[in-house]
Amino acid sequence: MTPADWIAVAVLLLIVGGAVAYLIRAKRRGAKCVGCPYCKSCGTKTGKGGCGGGNKR
Repeated sequence: MTPADWIAVAVLLLIVGGAVAYLIRAKRRGAKCVGCPYCKSCGTKTGKGGCGGGNKR
């Protein structure tokens, strides 16, 4: 593998590692639906089930 390949692999690993770290931190803070803008007022926290953020279909 050339040095450019190693750099590309390192960049990809950093991106994936950052995404995994974000998910772990969010779950530790109590987010049920990571990335959902309504996760603080989600129906799973209020006991009603589902998302309370207007995504009803």
